[in-house]
Amino acid sequence: MSHTKLCSRPIKGLILDIAGVLKDGDIAIPGSVEAVAKLQAAGFPFRLVTNETLKTKKVITKTLNMLGFRTTEREMFSPIPAIVEILKKEKLRPHLLLHPNVLPEFKDLDMENPNCVVVGDAEECFTYETLNESFRKLMEMEDPKLFSLGIGKYYMDDDGLALDVGSFCKGLEYATGVKARIVGKPSSDYFLAAVDDLGLKPEEVVMVGDDIEFDVNGAQQCGMRGVLVRTGKFRKTDESHPRVMPDAIVDNLLHAIELVLNSVQNFKHKI
Repeated sequence: MSHTKLCSRPIKGLILDIAGVLKDGDIAIPGSVEAVAKLQAAGFPFRLVTNETLKTKKVITKTLNMLGFRTTEREMFSPIPAIVEILKKEKLRPHLLLHPNVLPEFKDLDMENPNCVVVGDAEECFTYETLNESFRKLMEMEDPKLFSLGIGKYYMDDDGLALDVGSFCKGLEYATGVKARIVGKPSSDYFLAAVDDLGLKPEEVVMVGDDIEFDVNGAQQCGMRGVLVRTGKFRKTDESHPRVMPDAIVDNLLHAIELVLNSVQNFKHKI
């Protein structure tokens, strides 16, 4: 695939997915540590944007550091701080269908007589009982609100593909008739918060992800360019997707970073 479209105009910042791009589960994807190090050595601005809600930002950062990435919490956007801010701002009382690992992040919120349901990665906590409880809460609410921390179908864990939160959220939507409000990718607000944090315009930023719909297309819908990596959840059929055409398809993050940094140098030489 030609990379002309990706490099047709200046690239000033990057947004990188974590799961499937930097790592699978708790295993670094080959070349990804080197790729991030190259960005940092070049002083090239980037942000990490994840939908992972099994762990807090602090724990995710600690895991990345253990794998060799020299990243910080400050560089990361996660749905959990975002939803906590929304719940506080809108004075909502959540019923949480989340993994116990992240429940302490919600300790300052009033959860008595809930008026919304928040669903995120829950793994073994996704059971008939917990899903049915969330269903019942929504059906009892006068003005039901459902939040989903991401809407992915599946992701690559260290032991293989795993069902993502979207699979469970869609069941609740179908049963209740309540449309979920997405906090995380592919929400435009979520992407643009990271772009704003870089101090750039969407057209100056490139998203690198392993999900052709929610990473690549989500970014493109916001005015960014989207690069698909052949790692993580990538499937060969993604290369001929009927609706989404990535601005580039690359072998891995290292390949993407080399293209971007070479493009930056080429634009400098033209000036």
